[in-house]
Amino acid sequence: MSDLGAVSVSATPKEKFREYLTTQKQRLTTPREIVVDEVFDNHEHFDADELAIRLQGKGKKRVSRSTVYRTIELMEEAGLIRKVARPNGKEIWEHDYGYPQHDHMICKKCGTLEEFHNDEIKSILKTVTGAQGFLMDGHRLEVFGVCAKCRRAPKRKHNKLDMI
Repeated sequence: MSDLGAVSVSATPKEKFREYLTTQKQRLTTPREIVVDEVFDNHEHFDADELAIRLQGKGKKRVSRSTVYRTIELMEEAGLIRKVARPNGKEIWEHDYGYPQHDHMICKKCGTLEEFHNDEIKSILKTVTGAQGFLMDGHRLEVFGVCAKCRRAPKRKHNKLDMI
């Protein structure tokens, strides 16, 4: 994963989530707070099962798997995280709040996900959308293919019998 830096935000992810939950007439409970902290303490793409296992490993046993799933859904609705496509169909999420606009290259063989930022793509999209009278407020690009590592020929040991 590349280091794209951070975007300055006026509220912490926890504060933003609390605000969102208030609009939904819900509370930021301790288990939900634990999930938000874990998600934003490190910037890695994650799936719900991995997150639940990570929390259990840290002794956060009072955060149930169902709470993790429900909290992730609420965090996505609140604009804190977003889903990223995977070739195997498994849902994974990444930070959206406080993180710059970026795109992804996804290897269809090994599933590696590489983040990148390219100003030319943004410029092209502004031109295309402007010509259509469309007001763009963001974009999402996921490029599927095969990474350089998977394209390399496999190293093969020759059997002695193959050399005859």
